[in-house]
Amino acid sequence: MKHLLSLLIAVFFCGIVSAQTVADSVLRANMEAELALSYIRPVVKPVAPDSADVKRLEHKSFWRASAEVVGLNMGVWAFDRYVQKGEFAYISWNTVKENFKHGFEWDNDHLSTNIFAHPYNGSMYYNAGRSNGFNFWQSSLFAIGGSAMWEMFMEKEYPSTNDIIATPIGGTAIGEVFYRTSDLVLDDRSWGGERLGREVAAFVISPMRGFTRIVTGRAWERRPTSGRRFGTPPVRLSFSLGSRMLLFHDGRNYSKAGLTGRVNIEYGNKFSGHTRYPYDYFTLLVDLDVMKTQPVLSRLEIKGRLLSKEIFDSKSGHVSVGLYQHFDFMDSDTISDSGNNHLQECLVPYKLGIPASLGGGTVARYTHDAQWQVEGFAHVNAVFLGGILTDFYRNYHRNYNWGSGFSLKGGFHWFNHALGLNAGANARFYRIYTLKGCELDYLEYPDLLEPNVQGDKCNTSFINLNLHCNYRIWKKLYATVMFDWYRRYSHYLELNLKDAGEMYPAASPIFTSDQIGLKLMLTYNL
Repeated sequence: MKHLLSLLIAVFFCGIVSAQTVADSVLRANMEAELALSYIRPVVKPVAPDSADVKRLEHKSFWRASAEVVGLNMGVWAFDRYVQKGEFAYISWNTVKENFKHGFEWDNDHLSTNIFAHPYNGSMYYNAGRSNGFNFWQSSLFAIGGSAMWEMFMEKEYPSTNDIIATPIGGTAIGEVFYRTSDLVLDDRSWGGERLGREVAAFVISPMRGFTRIVTGRAWERRPTSGRRFGTPPVRLSFSLGSRMLLFHDGRNYSKAGLTGRVNIEYGNKFSGHTRYPYDYFTLLVDLDVMKTQPVLSRLEIKGRLLSKEIFDSKSGHVSVGLYQHFDFMDSDTISDSGNNHLQECLVPYKLGIPASLGGGTVARYTHDAQWQVEGFAHVNAVFLGGILTDFYRNYHRNYNWGSGFSLKGGFHWFNHALGLNAGANARFYRIYTLKGCELDYLEYPDLLEPNVQGDKCNTSFINLNLHCNYRIWKKLYATVMFDWYRRYSHYLELNLKDAGEMYPAASPIFTSDQIGLKLMLTYNL
Protein backbone atom coordinates (compact mmCIF):
# COMPACT_ATOMS: atom_id res chain seq x y z
CA MET A 1 0.00 0.00 0.00
CA LYS A 2 2.82 2.46 0.69
CA HIS A 3 3.52 3.01 -3.02
CA LEU A 4 -0.09 2.81 -4.22
CA LEU A 5 -0.96 6.48 -3.89
CA SER A 6 2.31 7.54 -5.50
CA LEU A 7 1.66 5.17 -8.40
CA LEU A 8 -1.88 6.46 -8.92
CA ILE A 9 -0.74 10.08 -8.96
CA ALA A 10 2.13 9.31 -11.34
CA VAL A 11 -0.24 7.52 -13.72
CA PHE A 12 -2.66 10.45 -13.55
CA PHE A 13 0.00 13.01 -14.40
CA CYS A 14 1.51 10.92 -17.19
CA GLY A 15 -1.94 10.45 -18.72
CA ILE A 16 -2.63 14.17 -18.65
CA VAL A 17 0.73 15.13 -20.10
CA SER A 18 0.45 12.57 -22.89
CA ALA A 19 -3.03 13.78 -23.86
CA GLN A 20 -3.51 16.15 -26.74
CA THR A 21 -2.83 19.79 -25.76
CA VAL A 22 -4.56 22.77 -27.25
CA ALA A 23 -2.34 25.43 -28.76
CA ASP A 24 -2.25 28.65 -26.77
CA SER A 25 -2.65 30.72 -29.91
CA VAL A 26 -6.04 29.11 -30.67
CA LEU A 27 -7.29 29.75 -27.15
CA ARG A 28 -6.12 33.37 -27.18
CA ALA A 29 -8.17 33.95 -30.32
CA ASN A 30 -11.34 33.34 -28.26
CA MET A 31 -10.33 35.41 -25.25
CA GLU A 32 -11.89 38.73 -26.29
CA ALA A 33 -15.25 37.04 -26.87
CA GLU A 34 -15.03 35.36 -23.46
CA LEU A 35 -14.22 38.63 -21.72
CA ALA A 36 -17.35 40.20 -23.21
CA LEU A 37 -19.47 37.53 -21.48
CA SER A 38 -17.95 38.04 -18.04
CA TYR A 39 -20.27 39.10 -15.25
CA ILE A 40 -17.28 40.09 -13.10
CA ARG A 41 -16.72 43.76 -12.53
CA PRO A 42 -12.95 43.73 -13.02
CA VAL A 43 -10.39 45.70 -11.06
CA VAL A 44 -9.17 47.15 -14.37
CA LYS A 45 -10.47 46.90 -17.92
CA PRO A 46 -9.77 43.43 -19.37
CA VAL A 47 -7.18 43.36 -22.15
CA ALA A 48 -6.25 40.38 -24.32
CA PRO A 49 -2.56 39.33 -24.26
CA ASP A 50 -0.21 40.85 -26.84
CA SER A 51 1.09 38.26 -29.31
CA ALA A 52 4.64 39.62 -29.00
CA ASP A 53 4.58 39.11 -25.21
CA VAL A 54 3.16 35.61 -25.52
CA LYS A 55 5.74 34.52 -28.09
CA ARG A 56 8.57 35.90 -25.98
CA LEU A 57 7.39 34.39 -22.70
CA GLU A 58 6.67 30.99 -24.23
CA HIS A 59 10.28 30.54 -25.31
CA LYS A 60 11.45 27.46 -23.38
CA SER A 61 14.74 27.16 -21.53
CA PHE A 62 15.01 23.65 -20.10
CA TRP A 63 18.52 23.97 -18.69
CA ARG A 64 17.86 27.25 -16.91
CA ALA A 65 14.65 25.87 -15.40
CA SER A 66 16.44 22.68 -14.28
CA ALA A 67 19.32 24.69 -12.82
CA GLU A 68 16.85 26.77 -10.80
CA VAL A 69 15.21 23.64 -9.37
CA VAL A 70 18.57 22.09 -8.43
CA GLY A 71 19.86 25.42 -7.11
CA LEU A 72 16.77 25.87 -4.92
CA ASN A 73 17.24 22.43 -3.38
CA MET A 74 20.95 23.01 -2.81
CA GLY A 75 20.29 26.40 -1.23
CA VAL A 76 17.63 25.08 1.17
CA TRP A 77 19.83 22.11 2.09
CA ALA A 78 22.83 24.38 2.76
CA PHE A 79 20.74 26.57 5.05
CA ASP A 80 19.43 23.52 6.94
CA ARG A 81 22.92 22.00 7.21
CA TYR A 82 25.18 24.95 7.98
CA VAL A 83 22.86 27.51 9.60
CA GLN A 84 20.17 25.49 11.36
CA LYS A 85 22.41 22.42 11.70
CA GLY A 86 19.43 20.14 11.32
CA GLU A 87 20.24 16.48 11.88
CA PHE A 88 18.28 15.46 8.78
CA ALA A 89 20.56 17.61 6.58
CA TYR A 90 23.76 15.65 7.36
CA ILE A 91 23.60 13.66 4.16
CA SER A 92 26.14 11.41 2.46
CA TRP A 93 26.23 8.80 -0.28
CA ASN A 94 25.35 6.24 2.39
CA THR A 95 22.16 8.12 3.32
CA VAL A 96 21.22 8.35 -0.36
CA LYS A 97 21.71 4.60 -0.82
CA GLU A 98 19.69 3.92 2.32
CA ASN A 99 16.85 6.10 1.03
CA PHE A 100 16.64 4.10 -2.18
CA LYS A 101 16.92 0.82 -0.28
CA HIS A 102 14.29 1.63 2.34
CA GLY A 103 11.74 3.40 0.13
CA PHE A 104 8.88 5.70 1.07
CA GLU A 105 7.04 5.99 4.37
CA TRP A 106 4.52 8.32 6.02
CA ASP A 107 6.12 11.16 7.97
CA ASN A 108 5.07 12.94 11.18
CA ASP A 109 5.53 16.67 10.57
CA HIS A 110 2.94 19.27 11.48
CA LEU A 111 -0.13 19.37 9.23
CA SER A 112 0.72 22.96 8.26
CA THR A 113 4.21 21.83 7.25
CA ASN A 114 3.02 18.92 5.12
CA ILE A 115 -0.04 20.59 3.60
CA PHE A 116 1.11 24.19 3.17
CA ALA A 117 4.89 24.57 3.52
CA HIS A 118 5.82 21.63 1.30
CA PRO A 119 3.34 22.51 -1.48
CA TYR A 120 4.58 26.10 -1.29
CA ASN A 121 8.08 24.79 -1.91
CA GLY A 122 6.63 22.72 -4.76
CA SER A 123 5.17 25.91 -6.23
CA MET A 124 8.71 27.25 -6.66
CA TYR A 125 9.79 24.09 -8.51
CA TYR A 126 6.71 24.54 -10.67
CA ASN A 127 7.42 28.20 -11.37
CA ALA A 128 10.99 27.41 -12.35
CA GLY A 129 9.40 25.74 -15.35
CA ARG A 130 6.55 28.21 -15.80
CA SER A 131 8.79 31.28 -15.79
CA ASN A 132 11.05 29.66 -18.37
CA GLY A 133 8.38 29.22 -21.01
CA PHE A 134 6.80 25.86 -20.16
CA ASN A 135 3.03 25.37 -20.03
CA PHE A 136 0.92 24.20 -17.10
CA TRP A 137 1.36 20.43 -17.60
CA GLN A 138 5.04 20.63 -18.50
CA SER A 139 5.81 22.79 -15.46
CA SER A 140 4.17 20.21 -13.19
CA LEU A 141 6.94 17.80 -14.21
CA PHE A 142 9.53 20.19 -12.74
CA ALA A 143 7.56 20.10 -9.47
CA ILE A 144 7.66 16.29 -9.52
CA GLY A 145 11.39 16.26 -10.33
CA GLY A 146 12.29 18.81 -7.66
CA SER A 147 10.30 16.96 -5.01
CA ALA A 148 11.83 13.59 -5.96
CA MET A 149 15.34 15.06 -5.83
CA TRP A 150 14.74 16.42 -2.33
CA GLU A 151 13.17 13.25 -0.97
CA MET A 152 15.79 10.86 -2.33
CA PHE A 153 19.02 12.90 -2.10
CA MET A 154 18.74 15.93 0.19
CA GLU A 155 17.56 14.47 3.51
CA LYS A 156 18.90 11.91 5.91
CA GLU A 157 15.32 10.96 6.77
CA TYR A 158 13.59 8.32 4.66
CA PRO A 159 11.62 9.68 1.69
CA SER A 160 8.05 10.66 2.51
CA THR A 161 5.02 9.16 0.78
CA ASN A 162 2.82 12.15 1.56
CA ASP A 163 5.44 14.68 0.46
CA ILE A 164 6.01 13.12 -2.97
CA ILE A 165 2.25 13.51 -3.54
CA ALA A 166 1.46 16.81 -1.80
CA THR A 167 4.52 18.78 -2.89
CA PRO A 168 4.13 18.51 -6.68
CA ILE A 169 0.32 18.41 -6.91
CA GLY A 170 -0.36 21.05 -4.27
CA GLY A 171 2.62 22.98 -5.60
CA THR A 172 1.10 23.00 -9.09
CA ALA A 173 -2.12 24.56 -7.76
CA ILE A 174 -0.36 27.18 -5.61
CA GLY A 175 2.28 27.80 -8.27
CA GLU A 176 -0.16 28.54 -11.10
CA VAL A 177 -2.18 30.87 -8.87
CA PHE A 178 0.98 32.75 -7.88
CA TYR A 179 2.27 32.85 -11.45
CA ARG A 180 -0.95 34.31 -12.85
CA THR A 181 -1.30 36.74 -9.93
CA SER A 182 2.26 38.01 -10.43
CA ASP A 183 1.44 38.42 -14.13
CA LEU A 184 -1.23 40.97 -13.18
CA VAL A 185 1.33 43.06 -11.29
CA LEU A 186 4.09 43.26 -13.90
CA ASP A 187 4.25 46.00 -16.54
CA ASP A 188 7.35 46.31 -18.73
CA ARG A 189 6.20 49.76 -19.89
CA SER A 190 6.68 51.27 -16.42
CA TRP A 191 9.91 52.70 -15.07
CA GLY A 192 11.42 54.35 -11.99
CA GLY A 193 9.75 53.88 -8.63
CA GLU A 194 6.65 52.31 -10.14
CA ARG A 195 8.74 49.71 -11.97
CA LEU A 196 10.71 48.87 -8.83
CA GLY A 197 7.51 48.47 -6.83
CA ARG A 198 5.98 46.19 -9.44
CA GLU A 199 9.07 44.00 -9.67
CA VAL A 200 9.35 43.69 -5.89
CA ALA A 201 5.66 42.81 -5.58
CA ALA A 202 5.93 40.18 -8.34
CA PHE A 203 9.02 38.71 -6.63
CA VAL A 204 7.15 38.44 -3.31
CA ILE A 205 4.17 36.76 -4.97
CA SER A 206 6.24 34.38 -7.12
CA PRO A 207 9.89 34.31 -5.98
CA MET A 208 11.06 31.98 -8.73
CA ARG A 209 9.53 34.12 -11.44
CA GLY A 210 11.13 37.21 -9.90
CA PHE A 211 14.48 35.45 -9.79
CA THR A 212 14.16 34.38 -13.43
CA ARG A 213 13.36 37.96 -14.48
CA ILE A 214 16.53 39.16 -12.73
CA VAL A 215 18.69 36.45 -14.32
CA THR A 216 17.32 37.16 -17.81
CA GLY A 217 17.39 40.95 -17.42
CA ARG A 218 13.64 41.27 -17.92
CA ALA A 219 13.30 42.91 -14.50
CA TRP A 220 14.72 46.21 -15.82
CA GLU A 221 14.14 45.90 -19.56
CA ARG A 222 11.64 48.51 -20.78
CA ARG A 223 9.37 47.48 -23.64
CA PRO A 224 6.40 48.97 -25.56
CA THR A 225 4.11 46.14 -24.34
CA SER A 226 3.11 45.11 -20.83
CA GLY A 227 5.10 41.85 -20.80
CA ARG A 228 2.13 39.94 -19.40
CA ARG A 229 1.69 36.37 -20.56
CA PHE A 230 -2.08 36.46 -20.09
CA GLY A 231 -2.87 40.11 -20.74
CA THR A 232 -5.37 41.47 -18.21
CA PRO A 233 -8.23 39.02 -17.61
CA PRO A 234 -11.31 40.00 -15.59
CA VAL A 235 -10.48 39.86 -11.89
CA ARG A 236 -12.53 40.52 -8.79
CA LEU A 237 -10.56 41.23 -5.62
CA SER A 238 -11.88 41.87 -2.11
CA PHE A 239 -10.30 42.48 1.29
CA SER A 240 -12.10 41.97 4.60
CA LEU A 241 -11.09 42.93 8.12
CA GLY A 242 -12.95 42.55 11.39
CA SER A 243 -13.51 40.31 14.41
CA ARG A 244 -14.07 36.58 14.81
CA MET A 245 -15.62 34.65 17.68
CA LEU A 246 -15.22 30.91 18.13
CA LEU A 247 -17.52 28.66 20.16
CA PHE A 248 -16.56 25.05 20.84
CA HIS A 249 -19.63 23.00 21.74
CA ASP A 250 -18.41 19.82 23.43
CA GLY A 251 -20.34 20.16 26.67
CA ARG A 252 -17.99 22.80 28.07
CA ASN A 253 -18.83 25.68 25.71
CA TYR A 254 -15.44 27.36 25.46
CA SER A 255 -15.24 30.61 23.51
CA LYS A 256 -12.54 32.89 22.17
CA ALA A 257 -12.44 36.09 20.13
CA GLY A 258 -9.87 37.98 18.08
CA LEU A 259 -9.12 39.76 14.83
CA THR A 260 -9.59 38.21 11.41
CA GLY A 261 -8.90 39.12 7.81
CA ARG A 262 -9.78 37.62 4.45
CA VAL A 263 -8.44 37.97 0.91
CA ASN A 264 -10.68 36.69 -1.88
CA ILE A 265 -9.64 36.60 -5.55
CA GLU A 266 -11.78 35.47 -8.46
CA TYR A 267 -9.70 35.34 -11.63
CA GLY A 268 -11.14 34.94 -15.11
CA ASN A 269 -14.67 34.24 -16.28
CA LYS A 270 -16.43 31.27 -14.71
CA PHE A 271 -19.08 31.40 -17.46
CA SER A 272 -16.68 31.46 -20.42
CA GLY A 273 -18.19 28.37 -22.06
CA HIS A 274 -15.84 25.94 -23.82
CA THR A 275 -12.24 26.12 -22.58
CA ARG A 276 -9.34 23.73 -22.19
CA TYR A 277 -6.79 26.17 -20.83
CA PRO A 278 -5.92 25.27 -17.19
CA TYR A 279 -6.57 27.95 -14.60
CA ASP A 280 -7.99 30.54 -16.99
CA TYR A 281 -10.52 30.63 -14.16
CA PHE A 282 -9.68 30.10 -10.49
CA THR A 283 -10.64 31.29 -7.03
CA LEU A 284 -8.31 31.89 -4.09
CA LEU A 285 -9.50 32.39 -0.53
CA VAL A 286 -7.12 33.14 2.36
CA ASP A 287 -8.20 33.64 5.99
CA LEU A 288 -5.77 35.06 8.55
CA ASP A 289 -6.46 35.31 12.30
CA VAL A 290 -4.83 37.16 15.17
CA MET A 291 -6.12 35.16 18.12
CA LYS A 292 -4.38 33.57 21.07
CA THR A 293 -3.72 29.81 20.60
CA GLN A 294 -5.04 29.94 17.03
CA PRO A 295 -2.95 29.54 13.86
CA VAL A 296 -2.37 32.69 11.82
CA LEU A 297 -3.29 30.91 8.59
CA SER A 298 -6.68 29.40 9.36
CA ARG A 299 -7.91 28.74 5.83
CA LEU A 300 -6.55 28.47 2.30
CA GLU A 301 -8.69 27.32 -0.61
CA ILE A 302 -7.89 27.11 -4.29
CA LYS A 303 -10.27 25.96 -7.01
CA GLY A 304 -8.78 25.93 -10.50
CA ARG A 305 -10.66 25.04 -13.66
CA LEU A 306 -8.77 22.69 -15.98
CA LEU A 307 -11.38 22.48 -18.74
CA SER A 308 -15.07 23.16 -19.22
CA LYS A 309 -17.94 22.66 -21.65
CA GLU A 310 -20.97 24.86 -22.05
CA ILE A 311 -24.32 23.09 -21.67
CA PHE A 312 -26.77 25.98 -21.90
CA ASP A 313 -26.41 29.70 -22.52
CA SER A 314 -28.97 32.45 -22.97
CA LYS A 315 -29.56 36.03 -21.96
CA SER A 316 -31.09 34.95 -18.65
CA GLY A 317 -29.17 31.78 -17.82
CA HIS A 318 -26.03 29.74 -18.23
CA VAL A 319 -24.95 26.21 -17.26
CA SER A 320 -21.55 24.63 -17.85
CA VAL A 321 -19.67 21.61 -16.56
CA GLY A 322 -15.94 21.19 -16.09
CA LEU A 323 -12.96 19.48 -14.50
CA TYR A 324 -11.46 21.26 -11.48
CA GLN A 325 -8.42 20.91 -9.26
CA HIS A 326 -8.98 21.67 -5.56
CA PHE A 327 -6.63 22.57 -2.71
CA ASP A 328 -8.19 22.87 0.76
CA PHE A 329 -6.59 23.75 4.09
CA MET A 330 -8.61 24.50 7.24
CA ASP A 331 -6.80 24.77 10.55
CA SER A 332 -7.90 25.41 14.11
CA ASP A 333 -6.42 24.79 17.52
CA THR A 334 -7.59 24.35 21.07
CA ILE A 335 -9.63 27.20 22.49
CA SER A 336 -9.32 25.83 26.01
CA ASP A 337 -6.49 25.90 28.54
CA SER A 338 -7.61 22.55 29.96
CA GLY A 339 -5.36 19.55 29.65
CA ASN A 340 -6.21 16.52 27.57
CA ASN A 341 -4.98 12.95 27.59
CA HIS A 342 -5.15 10.10 25.13
CA LEU A 343 -8.54 8.92 26.42
CA GLN A 344 -10.42 12.21 25.89
CA GLU A 345 -11.79 13.96 22.87
CA CYS A 346 -9.14 16.17 21.35
CA LEU A 347 -9.71 19.76 22.47
CA VAL A 348 -8.66 20.86 19.00
CA PRO A 349 -11.98 20.96 17.10
CA TYR A 350 -10.69 20.28 13.58
CA LYS A 351 -7.74 20.17 11.21
CA LEU A 352 -8.11 19.41 7.51
CA GLY A 353 -5.68 19.45 4.63
CA ILE A 354 -6.45 18.30 1.07
CA PRO A 355 -3.44 18.97 -1.21
CA ALA A 356 -4.42 16.52 -3.97
CA SER A 357 -8.03 16.56 -5.15
CA LEU A 358 -9.66 16.46 -8.58
CA GLY A 359 -13.25 16.28 -9.72
CA GLY A 360 -16.13 17.38 -11.87
CA GLY A 361 -18.20 20.46 -11.25
CA THR A 362 -21.01 22.53 -12.65
CA VAL A 363 -21.74 26.24 -12.43
CA ALA A 364 -25.04 27.93 -13.23
CA ARG A 365 -26.41 31.46 -13.39
CA TYR A 366 -29.93 32.86 -13.59
CA THR A 367 -30.52 36.57 -14.19
CA HIS A 368 -34.05 37.76 -13.48
CA ASP A 369 -33.56 41.28 -14.75
CA ALA A 370 -30.94 43.98 -14.51
CA GLN A 371 -31.46 44.16 -10.75
CA TRP A 372 -30.71 40.70 -9.38
CA GLN A 373 -29.26 37.32 -10.24
CA VAL A 374 -28.48 33.96 -8.63
CA GLU A 375 -25.38 31.83 -9.15
CA GLY A 376 -24.88 28.25 -8.01
CA PHE A 377 -22.23 25.55 -8.09
CA ALA A 378 -21.77 21.87 -7.28
CA HIS A 379 -18.63 19.71 -7.23
CA VAL A 380 -17.88 16.02 -6.72
CA ASN A 381 -14.20 15.30 -6.10
CA ALA A 382 -11.84 12.40 -5.58
CA VAL A 383 -9.41 13.05 -2.72
CA PHE A 384 -6.11 11.34 -3.54
CA LEU A 385 -4.46 12.52 -0.31
CA GLY A 386 -5.88 14.22 2.74
CA GLY A 387 -4.96 14.82 6.36
CA ILE A 388 -7.56 15.15 9.10
CA LEU A 389 -7.48 15.52 12.91
CA THR A 390 -7.40 12.41 15.09
CA ASP A 391 -8.08 12.08 18.80
CA PHE A 392 -5.49 9.40 19.50
CA TYR A 393 -2.44 9.13 17.24
CA ARG A 394 0.45 11.18 18.62
CA ASN A 395 3.97 11.08 17.23
CA TYR A 396 6.41 13.98 17.05
CA HIS A 397 4.36 16.97 15.77
CA ARG A 398 1.55 14.89 14.37
CA ASN A 399 -2.06 14.76 15.55
CA TYR A 400 -3.80 13.82 12.31
CA ASN A 401 -4.44 10.85 10.04
CA TRP A 402 -3.50 10.52 6.39
CA GLY A 403 -6.06 9.04 4.06
CA SER A 404 -7.99 9.16 0.79
CA GLY A 405 -11.66 9.54 -0.01
CA PHE A 406 -14.01 12.04 -1.62
CA SER A 407 -15.59 15.44 -1.12
CA LEU A 408 -18.85 17.15 -2.09
CA LYS A 409 -19.25 20.92 -2.43
CA GLY A 410 -22.24 23.05 -3.30
CA GLY A 411 -23.77 26.45 -2.78
CA PHE A 412 -25.44 29.55 -4.19
CA HIS A 413 -24.96 33.32 -4.19
CA TRP A 414 -27.76 35.88 -4.64
CA PHE A 415 -27.06 39.44 -5.83
CA ASN A 416 -29.37 42.47 -5.76
CA HIS A 417 -27.45 45.31 -7.36
CA ALA A 418 -30.17 47.90 -6.72
CA LEU A 419 -30.19 47.28 -2.98
CA GLY A 420 -26.43 46.81 -2.73
CA LEU A 421 -27.09 43.47 -1.05
CA ASN A 422 -25.78 39.98 -1.68
CA ALA A 423 -26.02 36.80 0.36
CA GLY A 424 -25.24 33.14 -0.01
CA ALA A 425 -24.67 29.75 1.52
CA ASN A 426 -22.30 26.92 0.73
CA ALA A 427 -21.52 23.54 2.21
CA ARG A 428 -18.53 21.21 2.05
CA PHE A 429 -18.48 17.54 2.98
CA TYR A 430 -15.30 15.46 3.19
CA ARG A 431 -15.00 11.73 3.80
CA ILE A 432 -11.48 10.46 4.52
CA TYR A 433 -10.60 6.76 4.90
CA THR A 434 -7.42 5.86 6.74
CA LEU A 435 -6.43 2.37 5.58
CA LYS A 436 -2.99 1.72 7.04
CA GLY A 437 -3.79 2.18 10.71
CA CYS A 438 -1.84 1.59 13.86
CA GLU A 439 -2.72 -1.66 15.64
CA LEU A 440 -1.33 -0.83 19.09
CA ASP A 441 -3.23 -0.74 22.35
CA TYR A 442 -4.21 2.76 23.48
CA LEU A 443 -1.81 2.59 26.45
CA GLU A 444 1.13 2.45 24.04
CA TYR A 445 0.17 5.60 22.12
CA PRO A 446 2.19 8.05 24.25
CA ASP A 447 5.35 6.04 23.47
CA LEU A 448 4.56 5.20 19.86
CA LEU A 449 7.78 4.81 17.88
CA GLU A 450 6.71 3.26 14.58
CA PRO A 451 6.22 6.19 12.16
CA ASN A 452 5.27 4.37 8.94
CA VAL A 453 1.50 4.44 9.37
CA GLN A 454 -1.26 6.69 8.10
CA GLY A 455 -2.42 7.09 11.69
CA ASP A 456 -5.39 5.50 13.44
CA LYS A 457 -7.45 3.16 11.31
CA CYS A 458 -10.44 5.43 11.01
CA ASN A 459 -13.27 6.72 8.82
CA THR A 460 -13.74 10.45 9.30
CA SER A 461 -16.38 12.84 8.00
CA PHE A 462 -15.96 16.60 8.09
CA ILE A 463 -18.66 19.18 7.34
CA ASN A 464 -18.38 22.93 6.90
CA LEU A 465 -21.53 25.05 6.47
CA ASN A 466 -21.09 28.74 5.65
CA LEU A 467 -23.72 31.51 5.57
CA HIS A 468 -22.78 35.05 4.61
CA CYS A 469 -24.37 38.40 3.86
CA ASN A 470 -22.89 41.64 2.50
CA TYR A 471 -24.58 45.05 2.52
CA ARG A 472 -23.15 48.08 0.74
CA ILE A 473 -22.69 50.99 3.14
CA TRP A 474 -20.56 53.29 0.97
CA LYS A 475 -19.50 52.90 -2.67
CA LYS A 476 -17.33 49.74 -2.66
CA LEU A 477 -17.37 49.24 1.11
CA TYR A 478 -19.64 46.52 2.53
CA ALA A 479 -20.65 45.35 5.99
CA THR A 480 -20.18 41.57 6.17
CA VAL A 481 -21.72 39.03 8.52
CA MET A 482 -20.49 35.43 8.23
CA PHE A 483 -21.44 32.26 10.08
CA ASP A 484 -19.47 28.98 9.94
CA TRP A 485 -20.26 25.60 11.44
CA TYR A 486 -17.59 22.89 11.50
CA ARG A 487 -18.31 19.31 12.51
CA ARG A 488 -15.93 16.36 12.64
CA TYR A 489 -17.21 12.79 13.03
CA SER A 490 -14.51 10.12 13.54
CA HIS A 491 -15.21 6.40 13.72
CA TYR A 492 -12.13 4.52 14.97
CA LEU A 493 -11.91 0.94 13.74
CA GLU A 494 -10.14 -1.86 15.62
CA LEU A 495 -9.20 0.50 18.45
CA ASN A 496 -9.27 -1.26 21.82
CA LEU A 497 -10.39 0.86 24.79
CA LYS A 498 -11.52 -1.99 27.02
CA ASP A 499 -9.30 -0.85 29.90
CA ALA A 500 -10.35 2.78 29.74
CA GLY A 501 -13.26 2.44 32.12
CA GLU A 502 -16.92 3.02 31.37
CA MET A 503 -16.65 6.30 29.48
CA TYR A 504 -16.12 4.60 26.09
CA PRO A 505 -17.22 1.37 24.41
CA ALA A 506 -14.78 -1.49 24.30
CA ALA A 507 -13.98 -1.14 20.61
CA SER A 508 -14.54 1.06 17.55
CA PRO A 509 -15.34 4.29 19.46
CA ILE A 510 -16.92 7.31 17.77
CA PHE A 511 -15.80 10.85 18.56
CA THR A 512 -17.31 14.14 17.37
CA SER A 513 -16.33 17.78 17.70
CA ASP A 514 -18.14 20.97 16.74
CA GLN A 515 -17.09 24.55 16.34
CA ILE A 516 -19.14 27.62 15.48
CA GLY A 517 -17.49 30.74 14.11
CA LEU A 518 -19.03 34.20 13.74
CA LYS A 519 -17.37 37.01 11.81
CA LEU A 520 -18.27 40.71 11.68
CA MET A 521 -16.18 42.47 9.06
CA LEU A 522 -15.84 45.38 6.68
CA THR A 523 -15.24 44.26 3.10
CA TYR A 524 -13.75 46.41 0.37
CA ASN A 525 -14.32 45.26 -3.21
CA LEU A 526 -11.80 46.60 -5.68
